Amino acid sequence: MVDVKAQSSAQIADPRLGIGFDVGLPIGDFGDFANYGTGGSLLYQHPVSKSLNITGNLGYIRFNGKETIGTLKYRQSFIPIKVGARYFITENIYGTAEVGSSIATANGSGVSFIYTPGLGVEIPVSRTGSLDIGARYEGWIKNTGTLSFIGLRAGYNF
Repeated sequence: MVDVKAQSSAQIADPRLGIGFDVGLPIGDFGDFANYGTGGSLLYQHPVSKSLNITGNLGYIRFNGKETIGTLKYRQSFIPIKVGARYFITENIYGTAEVGSSIATANGSGVSFIYTPGLGVEIPVSRTGSLDIGARYEGWIKNTGTLSFIGLRAGYNF
């Protein structure tokens, strides 16, 4: 007989890898020329205590936008690389903070410093798996200014 009960808590004892779908909703000056972004991410979590995990996050996101010059529309892709921590406030609700770099895929567009606070929930669906739904503010700082957006992520952690 195989026992397939869902775990009662998203807090983990072993390292875990997750895959997710990300949406970015530009705000501030970034919202003047970008409408939205979509992409994906891989999230690694390594527990250091019952309620605290260190994280590594690698993603890809493409922002699409408004006409910038004539009929040309804004389109730019980025590869964000972040490290941080995820602290479980309750069994399934967490706060997260990450820092890292965002690499623009266009030649000459450079690298930005990233800072990201957020909140989310992990919903256990099997003995080792969980749905991961989160929202975050993300700021990308570069010498030419800051790009900011509200990020939403829906993922599955293995």
